Amino acid sequence: MSAPETLLDRLGRLHQPIRRDPAAYAPKLLTVLREGYSGARLRADLIAGLTVAIIALPLATALAIASGASPDKGLVTAIVAGALISFLGGSRVQIGGPTGAFVVVVFNVIAAHGYDGLVLATLLAGIILVVAGYAGFGQIIRYIPHPVITGFTAGIAVIIASSQVSDFLGLGIAHVPADFLAKWAAYFGAIKRIHPMTVAFGAGALLSILLLRRFRPHLPAFLLVVIAGAALAALPGVSIDTIGSRFPGMHGGLPAPALPTFSLAKLQEVVPSAFTIAFLAGIEALLSCIVADGMTGFRHRSNQELVGQGFANVASALFGGLPATGAIARTAANIKAGGRTPIAGIFHAAFLLLFVLLAGGLLAYVPMAVLAAILLVVAWGMSEIERFLLLLRMPIGERTILILTFLLTVLVDLTVAIGVGVTLASLMFMARMSENVAIEVPEGAEHEDPTQRDNLPPGVEVMRISGPFFFGVAGELLDALKRIGRRPDTIILRLEEVPFLDASGALALREFLGQAESNGIRVILSGLRPELQELVSRVSHGPRSSKLQIAADYSGALAMAGAAVEA
Repeated sequence: MSAPETLLDRLGRLHQPIRRDPAAYAPKLLTVLREGYSGARLRADLIAGLTVAIIALPLATALAIASGASPDKGLVTAIVAGALISFLGGSRVQIGGPTGAFVVVVFNVIAAHGYDGLVLATLLAGIILVVAGYAGFGQIIRYIPHPVITGFTAGIAVIIASSQVSDFLGLGIAHVPADFLAKWAAYFGAIKRIHPMTVAFGAGALLSILLLRRFRPHLPAFLLVVIAGAALAALPGVSIDTIGSRFPGMHGGLPAPALPTFSLAKLQEVVPSAFTIAFLAGIEALLSCIVADGMTGFRHRSNQELVGQGFANVASALFGGLPATGAIARTAANIKAGGRTPIAGIFHAAFLLLFVLLAGGLLAYVPMAVLAAILLVVAWGMSEIERFLLLLRMPIGERTILILTFLLTVLVDLTVAIGVGVTLASLMFMARMSENVAIEVPEGAEHEDPTQRDNLPPGVEVMRISGPFFFGVAGELLDALKRIGRRPDTIILRLEEVPFLDASGALALREFLGQAESNGIRVILSGLRPELQELVSRVSHGPRSSKLQIAADYSGALAMAGAAVEA
């Protein structure tokens, strides 16, 4: 039985070039069609597509409004991007569309650059995702630490919930501030303007959703409360803010595709937002795929999923839609409803298109308070409170990253939160890895293997490095050379347990070899992995140098050292 893979093995594997398998870039739809598509599969996908469309209809509308856009933009996104994510993606069951993760980013981009700026940023984000997919980043992107993901997801949930207070209470604030603290200051300033009928609609919708989920979980709670709310709002004598009163110029149907107008200056302004959108889309899509794999037993193609997400976002931008990604809740609903092929996702988009074309005008009667109640439930689901509390019981480092990412997301900016969180997590990881790296020297090494100095020829000393040799520990090699109390004629540097060598480690090795050569010391590298020999040869004088030799193993190094002594 082979030994289990260790973290060091994974690091070593990441250092190797990415090998591209052409089959890894085939959309899952092609795989399904090659397997054969039966009538039973068609019926199951049709039912699953209708089920998910019923769930997606109120969600796409509510998320678009929360993002600062009109509700039709959310439906356009769910139709266009949702169809392409299923058509080109690397998952059998992924359902795509607008999600809560984008609400904060989209709202801020619209506020800073206008809706045209958002469309341009979405187009660029799609291109970035396509490039990332073909560059093989589908695997690497999964290494984002959970405290960072949970921290910014919980932060987004708090921001979404906070953004719905005015509509839920009927405060009638024309322009709610974007800043979190200023937003709540505005709410408290307008607290006397609470509209009782609006509160009744919002509270009734919220209670209805919770009761339906508790006692009738198979029913589409969101759609039912939207229908009931619209019916009540249409009654004589009912005065309440609705989608129609908030967005009187909303158009039905799909717009014609068109390239966004832009200038070089506008392009430069939205590039940071484009990278943020691409990052969020990639992270949430791949997380959704992993969840789906666990529920179905299938395996997704991560790189092709990024490619599909990229083309879907490009298409969404051409139709004037919002950023899109894989939606975990809708994907899970698709699986539970019996969807097992990408055609279920295409049906979901088709049913949404039929609604927009045949009954899109009915959205005007939906009360804003009902949509606010839906988004409060969405925000609670996004918060992942159980995982948040679990991570709070982790060591102090993980807790710090979690809380800092959460606070920066809420109080500063999502981009800053992600950057700081990932950077701190990476530094913490490297610090922990450096603690596991040992450089053993002849004098006073606590962990020195006593057998490695048996049968050493006269004038020969041995050193050994254990663990990944990267910039976090590179300087210790020169310190180890200084700790050798006497000047040997030859040093055997054992590297059998070095799975990974980065540029800083290679340069430190070069300086070590240079200092050894200046002191007339011959160096024999023992057990260096083949994939690392080329890097060492580039930064050193290579095997041609009379002062550097490379042995396949320790016994070979001893033979080389003995031959040098006899010579």
